[in-house]
Parts: sequence; structure tokens; C-alpha cells
Amino acid sequence: MAPPVRHRLDNRGYASFIRAKIHRMCRFVTIRRGWFLMGSHEGQAAERPVHQVWVDAFQLAVYPVTRSEYARFLAQTAHEPPREWDNPAFGQPDQPAVGVNWHDAQAYCAWRSEHDGVVRLPTEAEWERAARGGPEGRRYPWGDDIPEWVPNGGHGPLDGPWPVTLGRPNGFGLYGIAANIHEWCSNWHDREFYARSPTVNPDGPEVGTRRASRGGAWRHAVTINRTAARSSLDPSFRYTDYGFRLARD
Repeated sequence: MAPPVRHRLDNRGYASFIRAKIHRMCRFVTIRRGWFLMGSHEGQAAERPVHQVWVDAFQLAVYPVTRSEYARFLAQTAHEPPREWDNPAFGQPDQPAVGVNWHDAQAYCAWRSEHDGVVRLPTEAEWERAARGGPEGRRYPWGDDIPEWVPNGGHGPLDGPWPVTLGRPNGFGLYGIAANIHEWCSNWHDREFYARSPTVNPDGPEVGTRRASRGGAWRHAVTINRTAARSSLDPSFRYTDYGFRLARD
């Protein structure tokens, strides 16, 4: 008996498959309102004091913005491309868009808001609330140990970021949060902000020189970071391990 014929997608079918996949990547999940303990006793001084924070309900994208999504933005706006946009290591459509600075992320949000409703970057408090996935006190979004699905056991640097769909979601349904790339947050960074942070919906200091970011990165020695770990960068810098994830009210 002849073996069954394997049907391959023609160019049109493959394009439809990619569009459907990209559509799934645009999904948001609701992060329920509630209290949580922000910060950590085991990390750097900037993560202390551990303090109770209330965050109103909001929505966060299941995946970071992908290269495919960002390419549409570039094509329609003639915005300056990210750093190393033509590097094959960052060229797959389902990889996160990297090499973007904070201003690029804001420009993308403004463009996307014109087409799909208002979107924005999450605050640092919203990001940590979402990354924790509900339970308190865990080191990572999936528990106290690095998940088995993280490439190379979490050891880096790697050749580039992995696809945003890799792995399994945390308790809120988010993929890859705290790993693979640093994600820009909306607010300014201040190492001492936790000591005077408002209790309800903190949105960071009023002024600063560096913007807050969160998460691990593919080019670090460890490619996943603790949920409470803080980072920051000059908002004009374009690093190839920096990307972003959208939020909306």
C-alpha cells in the first residue's frame, strides 16, 4: 500500500497560516485586580523594602510584540528600523522585536492605538503583578526553579531570542515573561522609589534619567530573571535584548 500523501501548504496557504498565527499572538489576557507583595528580600537593594501594592485590573498581551507585528508598523510609518534589523539572528517572524528603544516602543503604541484601540506600556508594578501569575513569593513566574523548557537550562548567551510561543504560560496565561528579553515599562526608574511608593497603582517617579525594564535576556549568562528583579536603561538606547509587551485598560 502506498504511503499517505502529505499535503503541503502552497504560498497562499502558508501566508494564511502565518496571518492566523500572528493574529493569535495579538491576544490579551485580563490581569485581575488585587493586592500583591512587590519586591524581594533576596535581591538587590533596589528591590527593597518589600511592600504591599494594589493594582487595578488591566489587560496584558500574551506575547511580546513580534518582529512580524513590528514590521507592519515600519512598513506603514517609515519609522527608523531597530538596531540590527537585518541580522538573521533576529529575523524570524515569531521572534520578539528587539533593538528598540523606549521611544520606539511608545511610537509603536501610538500607531497601534489608531488601529486597534488604545494600548500602552505597562507600569513596573503592573508588570510584576502580571509576571507573578497570582501566587506570592515565587522566584520565577512558573515557580522557584528555572522551567525545563527554557533553552539550554537558562544558561546563556544564546545565538538570539527564542520564539515567543515557546514554553508554557504562567498563571495569568502569559508566555515568556521574565525571560528571553528585557521588556520596557512605562515609568522612570529610581532605585529608592520603593521606600516612598504609593500603595495604590504606583506609576513610578515623576522624573528620571533611565526608564524601567523587567525580565531576563537571551544574551546574558542567565536568560531568565526573578519576577522581582529590576533593571533600567537610558530610553534612547537600542539594545538587541530589549523589546516590549503591550498593555491596555
